[in-house]
Amino acid sequence: MEKHVILSTSLGTIEKIWTYPVKSLHYVEHDVIAVQTDGLAGDRRAAMYVNSEHARTGKTYRGKENNLLHMIVEPDEARGAAEARGVNVEVHAGERYFDACPVSLILDRWITEVEEALGKSLDPLRWRPNFYVRSQAAVKESELVGKRIELGSVTLHVLKPIGRCVTTTYDQKTGESDPDVLGFVARERANHMGIYCDVERTGEVHSGDEVRVLD
Repeated sequence: MEKHVILSTSLGTIEKIWTYPVKSLHYVEHDVIAVQTDGLAGDRRAAMYVNSEHARTGKTYRGKENNLLHMIVEPDEARGAAEARGVNVEVHAGERYFDACPVSLILDRWITEVEEALGKSLDPLRWRPNFYVRSQAAVKESELVGKRIELGSVTLHVLKPIGRCVTTTYDQKTGESDPDVLGFVARERANHMGIYCDVERTGEVHSGDEVRVLD
């Protein structure tokens, strides 16, 4: 019987690993992370839900509603920030609170494309990825859809590019909005930045691990 050989192409290396324990709040950086079938350990295990009379009553309170949330670590402080804007929220925990998919990944060269066009440096945390990859290969998000990606002992399946919203315009230190960021992404990149993945094989990922596209 002919043996099937799995070929691979190096995409780059893991530069940063981030989780967001409370959806829309501050990140946590990791040197190593366990990746489970439903995402990274500890990632988005809680979220704030709107109680008051508000357009999002019964739904999550997000960065779209408050440009300062990404700077806040503690849920109590986030509740106070919401109340200052007339919104009453409570924290729900125990589930996964993803927008769409359990894992997100972004390449540095995709961000560099935006930086060069706008003539400014952009913190990759604007895009709130789980994995920030220092890339070696020139590839577009659309070219990775349907592919399998191996990082550490984990295999991911790329589902789709990530459509972006106003939260990508927020400065990570001040919360100030720069609409040119989203304007460029919408106009020149079909509003895509990064990729969504699900988990095909669980395991661990370390900072510095090689990222490979499997064929």
